[in-house]
Amino acid sequence: MANVRRAAQAGTFYEGTANALKRQIEDCFLHELGPGKIPEIVKVGSRNVIGLVCPHAGYMFSGPVAAHAYYELALDGKPDISVIFGPNHTGYGSALATVNEGFWRTPLGDVEVDSETANQIAHESHIVDVDESAHRFEHSIEVQLPFLQYLYGSNFKIVPVCFLMQDLSSAREVGKATAKVLAGKNAVVIASSDMTHYESQEIAAKKDRQALEAVEAMDEAKFYSIVETQRITTCGYGPIIALITAAKNLGAREAKLLCYKTSGDVIGDYSSVVGYAAVCFTK
Repeated sequence: MANVRRAAQAGTFYEGTANALKRQIEDCFLHELGPGKIPEIVKVGSRNVIGLVCPHAGYMFSGPVAAHAYYELALDGKPDISVIFGPNHTGYGSALATVNEGFWRTPLGDVEVDSETANQIAHESHIVDVDESAHRFEHSIEVQLPFLQYLYGSNFKIVPVCFLMQDLSSAREVGKATAKVLAGKNAVVIASSDMTHYESQEIAAKKDRQALEAVEAMDEAKFYSIVETQRITTCGYGPIIALITAAKNLGAREAKLLCYKTSGDVIGDYSSVVGYAAVCFTK
């Protein structure tokens, strides 16, 4: 029997049954903070999207912002492989960890891990371990899967990489290795991250704007420096650095902020918010 990683967050971060989850994702696309329409899913397209930054809170909070990123992907043609970088919130497992076999299950079905690509990234980077324990309860990567499954069913493979260690040189190393492995493959790289946590709307938006300008400039060193000096509580800064590095090495010409909102924009409480951004990297 194949190794199956069961959904740790179904019924909490997102709906727990297939029908309710499909409806919830459609509501994210149709939401006033979302794209406003359900994308036409282009199966064979130009494949210009190299990477995305997507938030990973509960869908009621960050789903509409994530929908902007997946809307762009839907119009661009189907990737065969999604490499998903996410921060490690649980503290379990290796500092940089992938898995290299099995399936990940959500209410929308099972998605297969791309063993070959996962092993190549681990081998090429020298710092990524194969360690399932880092992924068992982590939500940052899991919450991206239902959006991808909504677009493509189970007709794609994933490579999850969990970052407990998020320093500049390690994240760059992962990004470089990933780009080398993905050269010539039909893939997309997704960095799962929320932005500022639990500051006022005004402060969060100001800090996040600075950080996101560095992301749009595809300047990972500047982004890291702004996160450090401004004490920005972006949880997935390592994944974003790895994505910027990989995208540049894979020929990205532009990074564009598609949407920035906060939890305050969703629930109307601006006193203590979490920021959410969708960014698209294209050739």
